[in-house]
Amino acid sequence: MTVSKMTWRPQYRSSKFRHVFGKAATKESCYDGVPITRSVQDNNFCAVNPRFLAVITECAGGGAFLVLSVHHTGKVDPHHPRVSGHRGNVLDVKWNPFNDYCIASCSEDATVKVWEIPPHGVLKTLTVPWKELQGHSRRVGLIEWHPTANNILFSTAYDYKVMIWNLDCPEQVIKNPVRTISHHTDVVLSMSFNTDGSLFATTCKDRKVRLMEPRSGNLLQEANCKTHKASKVMFLGNMKMLFTSGTSRWNHRQMALWDQDDLSVPLLEENLDGSSGVLFPFYDPDTHMLYLAGKGDGNIRYYEISSEKPYVHYLTEYRSHLPQKGMGVMPKRGLDVSSCEVFRFYKLVTIKSLIEPLSMIVPRRSESYQEDIYPMTAGNKPALSADEWLSGIDKGPVLMSLKPGSQVAESYSEMSKVTGISQDTHRSNNRPGMLQLAYIQDQLGTKDGKEDSSDTGDDRGRTPVSNGEDFTLCSPPKTENELRLKFHKQQEEIRRLRDLLSQRDVRIKQLELEIKNIKNSQTHSL
Repeated sequence: MTVSKMTWRPQYRSSKFRHVFGKAATKESCYDGVPITRSVQDNNFCAVNPRFLAVITECAGGGAFLVLSVHHTGKVDPHHPRVSGHRGNVLDVKWNPFNDYCIASCSEDATVKVWEIPPHGVLKTLTVPWKELQGHSRRVGLIEWHPTANNILFSTAYDYKVMIWNLDCPEQVIKNPVRTISHHTDVVLSMSFNTDGSLFATTCKDRKVRLMEPRSGNLLQEANCKTHKASKVMFLGNMKMLFTSGTSRWNHRQMALWDQDDLSVPLLEENLDGSSGVLFPFYDPDTHMLYLAGKGDGNIRYYEISSEKPYVHYLTEYRSHLPQKGMGVMPKRGLDVSSCEVFRFYKLVTIKSLIEPLSMIVPRRSESYQEDIYPMTAGNKPALSADEWLSGIDKGPVLMSLKPGSQVAESYSEMSKVTGISQDTHRSNNRPGMLQLAYIQDQLGTKDGKEDSSDTGDDRGRTPVSNGEDFTLCSPPKTENELRLKFHKQQEEIRRLRDLLSQRDVRIKQLELEIKNIKNSQTHSL
C-alpha cells in the first residue's frame, strides 16, 4: 500500500504584471502653477490625449479650462489663454477619441459645448465653440463620447436625463438630441460603454446600477443591491462583467463585480477601507489590469482581472504622500513603449497646484519592443459614422499596433476631414522653437498663388512624423537603436523637404517666365 505525501505550498499565481511599479515624473516634467478647480463634483477634472492636456481651473465670472501641450511642462504662465465660453463652472471635459483637436465640456449653465483647438494650441482665449448643445434644464455634470461611432456624444445632468447628441449636422446650436433617456430617479453618477458601444451602464444616486441599450433607450437590467451602494461603474472590456466601486451599508469603501447578463447578485463584494473619498476605477483591457484611485488618497491600488474565480487578483499598491483630486489617463497610443509603460496617469494635486504624470511600468531587461504586453489596441479611427450607428449598426473599435514605425500620425487637415470640423487657417507661432514644419510647407504652397493640385496636393497639410509622432512632439530617444532610427527618419524627411523645395523653386521660375512672356506680348501688341 502506497501512501501519497501531501506537500503544503502557498498558492502562487504567475503573472507578467506582478512587478508593475509606479514611477512619478520629475519636478521638471510636471505642470506647476495650475489653479485646479475647487469644485466638489466627483469627476476627474482632467482629460489627456497624445497632444494636449486639458484641466478645469478655478476662475471668477464663469467657467474655464486650460489646454496645454503635453510637452509644455514646468511652470505654467498664470495668464495662459483659456477656453472660457461657459457662463457657469465647468464640471467635466472629455477629448474626442478620434480627433486630438476636438474637446467637449459641460457646465453648471446647463449647456454642453464642443471646441476646436488650433493645431499649435490655445494661443488666445477661446470663447466661441464649434457646437453648442442646449437641451438640459439643469446643470450638466457628466459627458462621454461613444467609443466607436464618430461624433456621437452622451450627456447627463441634474434633470436626471441622459441625452444622446449627433454632432454631424450643420447647425452650430443643437437643441434637439437624437434620444433622451429618462429611466433615472436621481442624479447619474457615472456612465460606461461596452467595447462596441451597443450597451451602456450607469450608476445613480438612488443606489441602482442600470444596463441600457443607448439607441432605443430600453432598460435591460437593473441592480438594486442593499449591501452595496455603487458610485462608479465600468465595463471590463469583452469579459462580460461590470465593475462598480462604492460603499457598504456601514460606509466602508467597497468594490463589487457583476455578471453582465445577471445583475441580481454581485459575483464578488470586497471591503477596502474606511476612507470617505470616492474610488475612481480605471481599466486597461489590453493587460486586464484594474487601477483604483481614491479621491483625496495618495495611493493607487492595482489588480489583475480574470474570467474565473476569484476574478480579482491583487497585485500591489503605489504609495505617495500627495493626495489626488482627480486623474487624467493617457490613451494607449500616447504611451512610451520603449520604457515598457503600460498606463499613465496625470494626477491633480490641489494643495501644490501641480499636475504630476505617473507612469505604470513593467520591468523588463530587454530594450526591444515587448509584443506580449502591447497587443493590438483601440486606435484613433472611428469604426462607424454617426448615421451608421444611429441606423442600428454596431462595430468593434478599429485596432492599431503600438510597435514603433507601424503607424503614421494623421495631420490636422486629415483629422478635420474625418470629423467635419473646418480647419483653422489662421496659424501663429507657438513658443520659440516650436514652429512646425507643416506651417513652413503651407507658407511655401501659398507664396506663388494657386498651384496645380497634381504637383503638391499630396504634400500640403502633411506633418513630418517620426516613430508615428510629430518631430516637435517627440520624446527624446532613450536607447542607441531608437536614436539611430529617429536619425534615419529625420534624414529621409529632410531629403523629402529638399525635393519639395526644389520642385517649388522650379515652379516659381516657370511662373515668372510666364509673367514675362505675357508682359512682352502685351507691349508688342501695343
